Amino acid sequence: MDDVIVDPEVPPQDARVLRQSRDVLLRMRQGWTPGLLPRFSGPHYWMLAAFAPAACFGLLLSLGMMSAGIVMLLLAVPLALLPLLGRGGGGGAEASERAAFAQLRWYEGRYVLADDLDVPAAALLVRARRSIATVTGSRVNADGLLDDVRNAVMLPEQEWEIARLLAKLSALRVTYAEAAAHGAAPGFEAVARALRDSEAAVLARVEALERYAAGVADAERAYVTRARIEELRSRAHQYEALAAEAGADAFAVPELERLAAEAARLARALRRPPGNAEKAGEHEETGE
Repeated sequence: MDDVIVDPEVPPQDARVLRQSRDVLLRMRQGWTPGLLPRFSGPHYWMLAAFAPAACFGLLLSLGMMSAGIVMLLLAVPLALLPLLGRGGGGGAEASERAAFAQLRWYEGRYVLADDLDVPAAALLVRARRSIATVTGSRVNADGLLDDVRNAVMLPEQEWEIARLLAKLSALRVTYAEAAAHGAAPGFEAVARALRDSEAAVLARVEALERYAAGVADAERAYVTRARIEELRSRAHQYEALAAEAGADAFAVPELERLAAEAARLARALRRPPGNAEKAGEHEETGE
């Protein structure tokens, strides 16, 4: 499952970028930002390297600044920037990171990183997502026996709402724990009660999803059983033909019974003590 849960109202293409940007998001949380200057490589770098000094020299000529010192100073600025602009060859990866960074900033508050949840919240999210997977992965849903259109809309909304509420709940629990560590204060009981009520409300959502998933699982078992029964019925004529063929050979049953009797006699002989095996065999043959 995705580590980044996205508001289903985010456009699909942008949502896909957000879901694939976990590593960038973790680096952002540590203070990382893309470099201010874009980096160039290949032909772009060398075009800039050739153009920058010529442009500066032309500018100086047009202004009448022919002092050698000024020329050298101004030419040194673009030349000093070129290594920074041309450093590294990972333009594609860097552009992808920039795009991810921009999307993460733009949609701040409309996605949840699973790593941000505390242990109880993460466990609840796992339960919710497992229930959703049970429903969406069922044959009864795929074959249209459920309201698959409504499921396609409702279930992502439920996943997002549960994840969003759990993220807030986790953050507030951390704040409450830090405040409580410095001793009780007026209003703490009210805050604790609000946290418990919030937990109960989210738990109720998850349990409702689990009941729905359990009902779908029962329907799935019944659906599979019915499919097997229908398959057996469709082959009924084959079984009837087999029964007729099996009863046609009257010699087969007595022959099988004789072989079974011999096997049983051998089994009894093998269970006797080794010293009596030969004598037992003689009694079997003579019928004594």
